[in-house]
Amino acid sequence: MSEPTILAERMKSIQAFHVMDILARARQLASSGRSIIHMEVGEPDFSTPAPIVEAGLRALKAGQTKYTPACGLPELREAIAAWYGQRFQVKLAPERVIVTPGASGALQLALGVLVNPQDQVLLTDPGYPCNRHLVRLFEGQPISIPVTAAHNYQPSLAQVQQVWSEQTRAVLLASPANPTGSLLSTELTQQLSTYIAQQQATFIVDEIYQGLTYDQEPSTALSIADDIWIVNSFSKYFGMTGWRLGWLIAPDYAVDAINRLAQNLFLSPPTVAQYAALAAFQPTTLAITEERRFEFAKRRDFLLPALQNLGFKIQNNPQGAFYIYADAERFSDNSHALSLRLLETAGVAFTPGIDFGESAAKIHVRFAYTTALAELEQAVERLAKHL
Repeated sequence: MSEPTILAERMKSIQAFHVMDILARARQLASSGRSIIHMEVGEPDFSTPAPIVEAGLRALKAGQTKYTPACGLPELREAIAAWYGQRFQVKLAPERVIVTPGASGALQLALGVLVNPQDQVLLTDPGYPCNRHLVRLFEGQPISIPVTAAHNYQPSLAQVQQVWSEQTRAVLLASPANPTGSLLSTELTQQLSTYIAQQQATFIVDEIYQGLTYDQEPSTALSIADDIWIVNSFSKYFGMTGWRLGWLIAPDYAVDAINRLAQNLFLSPPTVAQYAALAAFQPTTLAITEERRFEFAKRRDFLLPALQNLGFKIQNNPQGAFYIYADAERFSDNSHALSLRLLETAGVAFTPGIDFGESAAKIHVRFAYTTALAELEQAVERLAKHL
């Protein structure tokens, strides 16, 4: 059924996730007694580290349930700034850190204060679908740059220059990226940062999977240039998905505008989650998160060659996050149909590439290694049987 004409025009271009169809059917099958292995949703199977949970409980017991400042608890902003200094040797004023309701809140604030109607924001295809939808929410134009495994699923400077126009307002990239697990190299970040600044535009880097890198130590684009906008989250590395807490780092000139928009959009980030997150940077918590990072690396190192042996074509070695983006053309030219079929027959749930854009999307699928190694091994056995 078509949408009523009373709805805003923008809603025609804001699409639902196809993976939600997969997830709904997976749950339906599981409720009927079927064994389903979940590799479709980007949510770690690990629970929130105990020190964070304990800090949240202490906050509740202490009655910390009132609104906080719109940009977050001052002590949490200070802790995040200190983290950048300790982990990445980046000197950062706490005032530039804005705590948000998840990374989605950070993206809304960044795009809300930057994008005018018809402004263009350059994004990769494939890429996280919410990014282009949020650009559209603010009446901007998301401009896709097709990227491939040959260039590690990141755009070259030449590609950015080729699509640049007078309407280009910002470039939004991710490192590590969803769905590909690719990283921006230091050289490419420097090239893009210099060019974007010369055009008097804004460079936004989504680093919500920061910390989850496997062949090199985690890094930040802020090490390259101080004027890059950073979106980050407590969800992935710190295992706080349901707490809905993230942060935005912006230049000084934008902080007042961001504060005013945050007051109107959110009033404040979740209070208990903020007090809980104060424990995220403690040594005991970081020991847990690092142990989990090593476990994700083991899962990747098993799943990558296993999928290749099954016949999936994977030309890039994912360097971060917890995803493998695979060419499944050998099996189907309809990734959505393939995902549904193997859910029904093999009991393995994964995401069709059409959720992430249009560039070769119908022949790609995404596997999330967010479940235990024993289940990944079982998933490969099931896929082998049914493929």
